[in-house]
Amino acid sequence: MSPEVVLPILIPLLAAALSVMCWRSTKAQRVIAVIGTGALLLASIWLLNTTRAEGYVVMHMGNWVAPFGITIVADLLSAIMVVLTGIIAVSIALYSLASTPERHEKFGYYPLMHLLLAGVAGSFLTGDIFNLFVWFEVMLLASFALLTLGGERAQMEGAIKYVTLNLFSSAVFLSAVGLLYGTVGTLNMADIGYKLSQVEHQGIVNVLAMMFMVSFGIKAAAFPLFFWLPASYHTPLVAVSALFAGLLTKVGVYALYRVFTLIFIGDVEFTHNILLWAAALTMVTGVLGAAAQFEFRRILSFHIVSQIGYMMLGLALFTPLALVGGVFYIMHHIIVKTNLFLVSGLVYRLLGSYDLKKLGGVYRERPMIALLFLVPALSLAGLPPLSGFFAKFIVIRAGVEAGSWVVTAVALFVGLLTLYSMIKIWAEVFWKATPEGVNTDKLTGKTTDSGLWLMLVPIIGLAVCTLFIGLNGQPIYELAIASADQLLNPMGYIEAVLGERP
Repeated sequence: MSPEVVLPILIPLLAAALSVMCWRSTKAQRVIAVIGTGALLLASIWLLNTTRAEGYVVMHMGNWVAPFGITIVADLLSAIMVVLTGIIAVSIALYSLASTPERHEKFGYYPLMHLLLAGVAGSFLTGDIFNLFVWFEVMLLASFALLTLGGERAQMEGAIKYVTLNLFSSAVFLSAVGLLYGTVGTLNMADIGYKLSQVEHQGIVNVLAMMFMVSFGIKAAAFPLFFWLPASYHTPLVAVSALFAGLLTKVGVYALYRVFTLIFIGDVEFTHNILLWAAALTMVTGVLGAAAQFEFRRILSFHIVSQIGYMMLGLALFTPLALVGGVFYIMHHIIVKTNLFLVSGLVYRLLGSYDLKKLGGVYRERPMIALLFLVPALSLAGLPPLSGFFAKFIVIRAGVEAGSWVVTAVALFVGLLTLYSMIKIWAEVFWKATPEGVNTDKLTGKTTDSGLWLMLVPIIGLAVCTLFIGLNGQPIYELAIASADQLLNPMGYIEAVLGERP
């Protein structure tokens, strides 16, 4: 028995249940949010330490041995993703205490947040392909409710676009699971990986691979079906935007990494070449969309799309160095992107708008906030010595070594346009003078706002994480190497779950 592998799922589920029980007490729900997310982070660190020591941590639910029962399994990639989930969860919980209106708290904000975290952790830890679908639906339910919380017109429009494409993704996913079960007669991912390697007709396997690629590509906001993301992520509460930006699309990326390193590896030249060009187009379309925007959160939303392309590029190249770069990039990006959304919410708190034309003067009045923006912004653009530089350097070097010159050139070009977008935000929000007619009482300190300091705590914490990865990245790099080694050797995963196979 390995209880640490199931705790990251059980803790947010328990916190959600307790929050519902304390429905009438907003104060109790806030306390549960902080304690619950803190416990999730501690449990995830425990799981990562165990996984580093043992390689794989497996639990067969109900003592039904695989492949006949549901298996919860952690390798290094899934354990890393759960730790990142815990870090983001604590940050969002603290930020929400100061930024979430009471009317949203009274209508289930905290239970929905915990339910979403349970869905994310379940997606990372399940070893069953149908169970992955179930956890996806848990996330979709919770995220849709969080998107619509408040009932504003823009939220409803964004939520409809969000749920429509994601329901289509779910339909494709479920159809693919049915066809996959009909082909190999199992739903356990380790068993699927083993049995698909024995299938003689690669054509049906490639068809299934394309179905999963489409479904998970939509979840990850990859080209060409990413339009739901920039249409919806700028509409809810900023804490919800930050939570979504950090975790939701990364579940789709994780699913792509899982199935295209464990299951669909029989015709890498076909499947991964498609992933390669999808990655290039995702990078380009995302960054061009960001360059055309003048709304803080919409710029950041389009940049989620472009950065997903880098993560897909690491998978598509499918070399040891490329996978190291992909895993490193995921770790860097989750922290940086969440932090940028939190900074945007802080600016909104001070000046009352996300429109760049209506913002300005932050550097003069609040230089600390300007500095806290620069750390994740320059990291996202890939400037040394921040975490984004090393993430991009590894992926681009892998592209050069693989001889993928066109895609590597695209990655470099996208990096330049990313820097342009960050400079645009800096010039409009922080450097230029505050436009006339804008209320600057909070910015200049004429009106006190005690909640600002609580909002700063997670921003500072995530900025420190970014600096640590950039200035002391060796432990993170070694962790990424070990994770990539496991991904390139799927028999280790299969034997950990199923035991020795003939």
